[in-house]
Amino acid sequence: MADRPSPLLRLWHALLRLAFVVGVAWPVTLVWLGLAIRHRERLPLRGPAIVVANHNSHLDILTLYTLFPLSQVLNVRPAAAADYFLRNRAMAWFATRVVGIIPVIRGGASKSVDPLAGCYDALAAGRILVLFPEGTRGEPERLSEVKSGLWFLGRRFPEVPIVPVYMHGLGRSMGKGARIPVPFFVDVHIDRPLPWQEDKAAFKAGVQRRFAVLQKKAAGLADDDPTP
Repeated sequence: MADRPSPLLRLWHALLRLAFVVGVAWPVTLVWLGLAIRHRERLPLRGPAIVVANHNSHLDILTLYTLFPLSQVLNVRPAAAADYFLRNRAMAWFATRVVGIIPVIRGGASKSVDPLAGCYDALAAGRILVLFPEGTRGEPERLSEVKSGLWFLGRRFPEVPIVPVYMHGLGRSMGKGARIPVPFFVDVHIDRPLPWQEDKAAFKAGVQRRFAVLQKKAAGLADDDPTP
């Protein structure tokens, strides 16, 4: 078992993450791109909670961080693919200590390691978990099939709110394979919490429908709900 970092090291990591949000996430998303946020009041500011978002770009995590007050940033933990972000020591250190990701092993559970163990621990500790239920970055502005990981989290923590967030524009700004963000304005739509369902297929279908409706609202093809 790895030793827990000392209090001084944990403080240093916290300062690095705050510096990353203020020095990188804010300038890129708020100045270079620009955000319009619908129903920000629906965003959970205290954990445990799960924020589920569509995934088209590496800018997704930066954008989601900017939705939260700086005072809550250290309580937000995005789940991300271990095979991508832990592929070398330098990237692993930056991703886990500065960006603050929880590594998730894609491809399902093994006999010895539950890929969602870090997510369970984060929710048990009262964190706000950010999850991309599609599992990987899809084609720009298209929704991919929702994976089963969110259902397993909901089964373990059925009382924890699951709040969908749809981001429109990031796939065009910096889609898969792009290295430099193009300044496209980004619309962010925050939905009401999802109801938990024991039936896995019904739950996943419900999540998929919610995102499809949010996508239409972001594209101006459906009216926005004016109520909080």
